[in-house]
Amino acid sequence: MIVDDPETHAEVMALFEAYERALVSNDVEALDGFFLESGTAIRYGGGENLYGIAEIRAFRAARSPVGLMRALERPQVTTYGRDLAIAATLFRRASAPGKIGRQMQTWVRFPQGWRIVAAHVSLIDEPKGA
Repeated sequence: MIVDDPETHAEVMALFEAYERALVSNDVEALDGFFLESGTAIRYGGGENLYGIAEIRAFRAARSPVGLMRALERPQVTTYGRDLAIAATLFRRASAPGKIGRQMQTWVRFPQGWRIVAAHVSLIDEPKGA
């Protein structure tokens, strides 16, 4: 298996960056489109556990567009073969001093293109000594 095939890595990194732009601009339609349209898609958030695209869409539609800007730290995409990738980043928001956010996404290539099948977003206290 090839880890971090340059072409595959570039594809997923571009999608990761597009997802981030959609997130901070609250482009709900684009955000929904990044996820697999399936009952098997999962998104764990800071205060919600979403199972299936219907729950993910409902969350996005109800979410406030205020305060979504954030600064990314240590974004990383790792690809495994040509059809699986993990994207991860740390992030900070001015509205959450003393906290650091964590985000991970599992991307899979389907006939219709790359889609997120699982995602996790959480916010924790800034680790001591960081």
